[in-house]
Amino acid sequence: MAKEISYAKVVVDKNYVISEIDKRIYGSFIEHLGRAVYGGIYEPGHPTADENGFRKDVLELVKELQVPIVRYPGGNMVSAYNWEDGVGPRENRPRRLELAWRVIETNEMGTNEFMNWSKLANTEVMMAINLGTRGIDAARNFIEYCNHPGGTYWSDLRREHGYEEPHCIKTWCLGNEMDGPWQVGHKTADEYGRLAAETAKALRLVDPNIELVSCGSSNSDMPTFPEWEATTLDHTYEHVDYISLHQYYGNRDNDTANYLAKSLDMDDFIKTVISTCDYIKAKKRSKKTIHLSFDEWNVWFHSNEQDKQIDPWTVAPPQLEDIYTFEDALLVGSMLNTMLKHSDRVKIACMAQLVNVIAPIMTENGGGAWKQTIFYPYYYSSVYGRGVALNPIVTSPKYDSKDFTDVPYLDTSVVYNEEKEELVIFAVNRHLENELHVDVDIRSFEGFEVVEHVVLENEDAKAKNTLGKEQVKPHSNGQSYKEAGKVIGILPKFSWNMIRLQKKIINS
Repeated sequence: MAKEISYAKVVVDKNYVISEIDKRIYGSFIEHLGRAVYGGIYEPGHPTADENGFRKDVLELVKELQVPIVRYPGGNMVSAYNWEDGVGPRENRPRRLELAWRVIETNEMGTNEFMNWSKLANTEVMMAINLGTRGIDAARNFIEYCNHPGGTYWSDLRREHGYEEPHCIKTWCLGNEMDGPWQVGHKTADEYGRLAAETAKALRLVDPNIELVSCGSSNSDMPTFPEWEATTLDHTYEHVDYISLHQYYGNRDNDTANYLAKSLDMDDFIKTVISTCDYIKAKKRSKKTIHLSFDEWNVWFHSNEQDKQIDPWTVAPPQLEDIYTFEDALLVGSMLNTMLKHSDRVKIACMAQLVNVIAPIMTENGGGAWKQTIFYPYYYSSVYGRGVALNPIVTSPKYDSKDFTDVPYLDTSVVYNEEKEELVIFAVNRHLENELHVDVDIRSFEGFEVVEHVVLENEDAKAKNTLGKEQVKPHSNGQSYKEAGKVIGILPKFSWNMIRLQKKIINS
């Protein structure tokens, strides 16, 4: 029986600019949680470990992703974390009860070690501070330790610890998910807003060059969303640069069509936060625009049941170790598309997390490392999604699902890199049965030719990657071709795609 075909149209014009893309939209996150640190980025005695105990096999995969910024050290963990526990001689560091995840924190890894790792990984650090059990005093001491050159108690202590030059950390998070009742030191919106504003003022007195992120809602289902944003920003608006968004999705009902539509929920979440920020801007008659830091996002649901079986107060147990499927990779691709389409306001985003814990990279303790299914849309977006985001005009057939109506089968984002003379189209075909033929009008990109069409596809929605067995990986022989001012992109059913065009060089 002949396979059915669906059709869509896209107009791409170099004048339809959304924004320059901040490369930090491809950031990630490392929390002292599970095996993200211990057994993930750090494992002394591992065959690939360097002199610092960092796994070089993991470092190579991180560098392949070209991760521009990594949020650290939490996450829920930071809300009861004493930063002083993680500096100085390792033999003097205390073992603590880590309350967020009910494990033992050895503090073998801390601020300075993570700064060492970040340099090896070619990434910046986005540092989170504890506004749960602590406040202004600990925060101002911490930034003095990290960023002040010397000649004071805390900066000279850093120098005693072997770091003569300051770390010059630019981006700081004012706590984590403080609206969540599960958070150690949970606060009301007014309590958090006041504390965050006063902490921000103190931090800027130490280092006026920093950027600050205020805590938004833990997710869009919180009963206080978006009132939390409005109330906290009423206090913090003139003192911060970003407000955070966190969101995870899962396919608990095993309804793939509905699951692939969840990026529409992400789109609504972003729009609501933007409008709330702009309401406070209008209310305050401010000329300042608050941007968004989507500093936790991913798929997270596979490991929920097994995590309930973990014995408390152990060191680095395997927690939140979701093993991702092919359909998870498609949703991750659409989530990346969604953020690119809002790149005028979403300037930072962190896939949570980077290694082992709901992560694109997995490891075995003492063994190998491998790429999960979600690695691939993240990799191609990070490497080829640099430049200017364009606003594509899309006409696509649609479907309805359990929770969504008018879901376009075609989900796409477009990036133009003028310096490289390169046009990149990221596209998800949500149709579970039909090929999608996409007619892309690129008349404003005269002389551009298709140089690559990468496809991620699989007949099995639940296909997974494991060490030594990669069932889900891209191939580069997708069917797309150029004709008379347009590209015909043939997207296989139920697939993620990257179509890359470059300007043809004409030899004189």
